[in-house]
Parts: sequence; C-alpha cells; structure tokens
Amino acid sequence: MNQLRRWHAWHDLQALQQGACEYVIGSAARAIHERGQFHLVLAGGRTPRGIYQRLATAETDWSAWHIYFGDERCLPPIDMARNSRMAADAWLDGVPIPPAQLHVIPGELGAFQAALNYTDTLQSVGEFDLVLLGLGEDGHTASLFPGHEWGTTPGSPDTLAVFDAPKAPAQRVSMSAARLSRARQVMFVVWGESKHGAVALWRGGKEIPAQAIRPKTGVDILVQSALLLPQTGYARQ
Repeated sequence: MNQLRRWHAWHDLQALQQGACEYVIGSAARAIHERGQFHLVLAGGRTPRGIYQRLATAETDWSAWHIYFGDERCLPPIDMARNSRMAADAWLDGVPIPPAQLHVIPGELGAFQAALNYTDTLQSVGEFDLVLLGLGEDGHTASLFPGHEWGTTPGSPDTLAVFDAPKAPAQRVSMSAARLSRARQVMFVVWGESKHGAVALWRGGKEIPAQAIRPKTGVDILVQSALLLPQTGYARQ
C-alpha cells in the first residue's frame, strides 16, 4: 500500500510550531463538534515542546480532551527525560483537562509491565483523532527503531515493550505502528539538519519506522524547508 504523504515546508521554527499548534486546535474543534471528545496522542522531543507551550494558552473545551503518549522512557515519573513529565511541565499542568483523561504510560514499572498496563488503557479507545509524532536521525518515530519490532501487522499488539533501544534508556514502551495508524489524522513535526538523511530515506520510499505509520487518510509532515533540499545545497536563511 502506498503511503500518502503531504509535506508542508517551513523556513522558521517558531512559525512551524505555531502552525502545528493551530493544526492541533483545528483538529480538536472538529472532533469536539462531531463527537464531543478529542483523543490526542503526544510525541516527545524538543520541537513538540514548543508546540505544547503554545497550546497552554489556547482557547478550547479542555474537558473534552483525552491525552495519550506514543511512547515513554522507563524512568521515574518526575524525570524530565520522560515525555509525560515534559508535556506536563510545558502544558498539561496548566490547563484543566480532567486528571482521569490524562493517560500516562507507567514507565516506572519497567517495559514489560508498563506495556501490559497501557494495552489495557487503550482497549476502550477506537480511532485516535490526532497522533503527533517526530522523526529521529535514524528514521525512528515514537520508540520504533530500525532493526527492531515495529508492530506493523493488523494483529499487532497496541503497545510494545522495548528492552534494547539504541538510545538511552534502553527500556521503553511504544505504541505499535499499527496502533498509531488507527487515527483520523497523523502529523509529524521534523526540524534540525541532523534529520536530513532520515527525510531523504523517507522521501525515497525506504523502509524506515516512520513510513510504517499509515493511516487511511495519510500523514501531514511539517518539516524544515532545508531538509527537502539536496544535502549539499542548503538554501541560505
């Protein structure tokens, strides 16, 4: 199956983050209007943090938001390297989303038990309204790494326990590619010259984890414009 990819190029990081924020708020407005709830999966990383800081001042019906995480590091809950702690610090602690609707991966339990627990959490959830993802230098997304299990088949579990991640910490939990693909919308945010090789592989149709995320509606990729140029031909900013 071909993957429908819509590339949206941005010259400025602040503008990309603002555009992504508006994308999220627009998705929320549609979901709340049509279904009364908004189910959003969050990514970790530096670029999403800027998006989350903007969302903290957005006007929306926070009582309708349900938050999930695409992956998590197996660290103590207060560790700022955890995706959930970063999102809470940048955004979630300052808005009135009901605590029962903040579905954090319990990474402190270790990869195996945390994956089991999060699978139970997701059992009652159908399609996500929006999944937010990033792209690593090696083409990974969430904690789906090259050379590891991605969970691409329809019968794959919703969550995967990762014990040997190539980046610290070794133990992580990730939603599978199949589960991340069960979404009405998927948005990637990609920034930084170190991502040039991964973008080139993805655009060239290579088998990297990011290309395994294949919702029926395709994906929107908000990307630094320089990453779409040949590696030796960056435009001057």
